[in-house]
Amino acid sequence: MRLFVALELPESYLLALSVWRASIYGELREFRLPDLQNMHVTLVFLGYQAERDAERIAELCFDSPPGVFELRPTGVGGLPQARPRLHALELEDAAGVLGAWQSEMSQRFATAKLYKPEKRPFRPHVTLARARRGRECEAAAAPLPALPARLGKSFRASNAVLFRSTLLRSGAVYEPVATLELK
Repeated sequence: MRLFVALELPESYLLALSVWRASIYGELREFRLPDLQNMHVTLVFLGYQAERDAERIAELCFDSPPGVFELRPTGVGGLPQARPRLHALELEDAAGVLGAWQSEMSQRFATAKLYKPEKRPFRPHVTLARARRGRECEAAAAPLPALPARLGKSFRASNAVLFRSTLLRSGAVYEPVATLELK
């Protein structure tokens, strides 16, 4: 199973974001837009794991729930910075609660020998548009749109989810394996 842990956005925010995103990126040929149900904040990408370990992985994910935190959109950025292949909604975790939880979760997986922590720092974001294969240079040159004020308001994530990712020709399909409701 190909697994990752992510935050789901509140439905009302996600819908408003997708409408704005379609107005900006919908006609740009160099980008493809992730499906609405695939827009999330990835916390830890575990890659391929044995199916027999799914229950243990779910326990490790949500063993120590985070405290209350809010995310504030700060704008649109290109990732990676040197040669962007995607445009993302960048998020700020001002209190550091999400960053600390992500780090603890990452360490739990590493201790269980299920994951090798990434060297780059955690950077919460939501992918808005990905460069189409062969159009990375055009995408890197595309101007970054300004985020409208209505989408710049802080919000709380609704759930943390352990997802199974199945790769298909038409794109990835995500299926929840375990969910933690965030309060």
